[in-house]
Amino acid sequence: LALEQLRRDSHVDPTRVAAIGYCFGGSTVLEMARRGQNLNGVVSFHGALDTPTPQDARKIKGKILACHGGADPFVPPEHVAAFQKEMEDAKVDYQFISYGPGVLHGFTNPDNRNPALKGVAYNEIADRRSWRQSRR
Repeated sequence: LALEQLRRDSHVDPTRVAAIGYCFGGSTVLEMARRGQNLNGVVSFHGALDTPTPQDARKIKGKILACHGGADPFVPPEHVAAFQKEMEDAKVDYQFISYGPGVLHGFTNPDNRNPALKGVAYNEIADRRSWRQSRR
């Protein structure tokens, strides 16, 4: 419903809508694409990549960019491999970018400089690079 409302806004070109999400939001925008929402593109920043319905990737209509911390302990390597296979099997126009072997979860959030949660840390370089990639 939120997407429908956005498309009705006079400030929005309804033919050029994309979705961006961070962490849980990153997972959510990937699921929106998998459900066949009419989106030109989706960008997931350090979101979970797994899905209970990988066959739904064939419904994706737009481009996908997944920005991932190379050392993110919350997204195991088998989820990365399954995501890439899912996108390739469905012939999705996608990019998966892994930022460095030391880049953890939450790398785009400056508030994660001294996180309480282990496995989470801000990385200024990965933050800047991922944002630059998302704008292409």
